[in-house]
Amino acid sequence: MILVGNQRGGWRDLARHLQKDENERVEVHELRGFASTNLDDAFQESYAVSRATRCKQHLYSLSLNPPKEAEVSDEQFRDAIERAENRLGLSGQPRAIVFHEKKGEDGQVRRHAHAVWCRIDAENARAVHLSYPKQKLQGVARELYLEHGWTMPRGFVEHEARDPRNYSLEEWQQAKRAKRDPKELKGQFQEAWAISDSRQAFEAALKERGFFLARGDRRGYVAVDHTGEVFAIAKWASQKTKDVRARLGDAQELPTIGDARDKAAARVAERLEELRREEETRAKERLERIAKVQLDLKIRQDREGQRLDTAQDQRRASEEAQREAKLRKGLMGLVDRLMGRRRRQEEENRREAAQAAERDLCERQSKAAREAQLRAAFAAKAQEREQRRAAIAKELGDDIAELRKPADRDERRQQYEMQRSERPRRPRRGRARDGPAPER
Repeated sequence: MILVGNQRGGWRDLARHLQKDENERVEVHELRGFASTNLDDAFQESYAVSRATRCKQHLYSLSLNPPKEAEVSDEQFRDAIERAENRLGLSGQPRAIVFHEKKGEDGQVRRHAHAVWCRIDAENARAVHLSYPKQKLQGVARELYLEHGWTMPRGFVEHEARDPRNYSLEEWQQAKRAKRDPKELKGQFQEAWAISDSRQAFEAALKERGFFLARGDRRGYVAVDHTGEVFAIAKWASQKTKDVRARLGDAQELPTIGDARDKAAARVAERLEELRREEETRAKERLERIAKVQLDLKIRQDREGQRLDTAQDQRRASEEAQREAKLRKGLMGLVDRLMGRRRRQEEENRREAAQAAERDLCERQSKAAREAQLRAAFAAKAQEREQRRAAIAKELGDDIAELRKPADRDERRQQYEMQRSERPRRPRRGRARDGPAPER
C-alpha cells in the first residue's frame, strides 16, 4: 500500500478535492474529534483553532493506495491509518477518513482512502511537530506489503541487509559478534519474496542478502548461507508450500545444500581474501607512517637537545661572567686579598657554579626522561596496533580456512580418487577356502 502524506493549509481546497464528483463514489467514513458533522465545517474548525498559533499548515493529509490486485477492507484501511497515526505522533488528534471509489483505465473500480488530521494541540496551543514523516510512512507501507503478501515495489527494499561479499572489515567483525535476530531474518525472506515474481527474481533477491537457493533433503525449497545454515523457504517467507512450488518450479533443478553452501562460502572467502589484502596494505602504510613519525620525533628531540645545550652554554657563560665580575681587580683587589674577602667570594662563586651545574644536569635529565617516556608511549601504541593487526590477520585467516574446509575436503577426495585410478593394480593371488594356498 502506497502512503503519501503532506502538511498543508488551504482547508477549503482540500475539502473540495476530497468531495469531487469525478469519483464514482465518495464516503465520509469518519469524523473524530470535531464538533461539526460535515467535512467543510470540520476543516474550518481546524483553521479556527490554528489562529491561536503561528502554524500555517494546520492539516496533515494522507492518501492510501493499495496495489491494483488487492482487495482491501475498511478494517484494513483503518489499521493502516492507525499505524500511520501512531508512527507520526498524531494519536488522539481530530481526524477525518474519506473513501473514494474510482474507475480506472481498464474499467475496474478501485478503492482508495484519505485520512486528514488536525495538527493543532488545542490544550497546549501548539502544532504537533512531524519529524521524518516520509521515512516513517515508508516503514508502515513496507510492513503492510509483507503482512498481506503483496508484491513490493523495489523502492521499499531495506538495503542494510546486504550480501556479506559487500561487507567492510568492521561490518564483517560486527556481523560475527552479533547473533541473528529471527524477526529481522524472517523480514529478509519475506521482503525477498515480496519483491520477486519468479524463481530467477527470488534467487537474485536472496543472493543480495547472502543466501543461495537449494533443494532440501526433505524440504523441497531451502536457502543456505555461507555458514551452512539451512532455512526452509515456506516457513521463513511465511508462504504456503503450494505457493512456493508454483513460483519456484521444479526443485530438482536446484543445487544441493552442500553445493549451495560451498558456493556461498567460496564467494564470501573471496571477499575475506580481499579484506586481508586490503588490511595488509593498510598495515604496510601504517608501518611507513610510524617510521616517519619516529624519525620526525628523533629529529625534533635532537633539535630540542641542541637548543637546550646552546641555552645552557649561554647562561653558563653569562653566570660565569657575573661571578668573575664580583672579584675586584687592581688596588681594591689587593685590599680584598689582604682582608680575606676575595677568598670568601671565590668560595661563594664555586658554590654558585656547582649549583648551576647541578641545575643544568637536572634539566638535561628531566628532558631525557620526558623524551624516553614519549618514545615508550609511542612504542607501546605501535605495538598495540601491531598486535591488533596480527589478531585481525589471524581472524581473517581462520575464517577463510573455515569457509574453505568443505571445498578443500572435496578437492582432496577428488585428488585421491584420481591418484587411485591411475595407480597400477597388482594381480591378486588366489587362496583356497581351507588351508594354505595351493602350489603352482
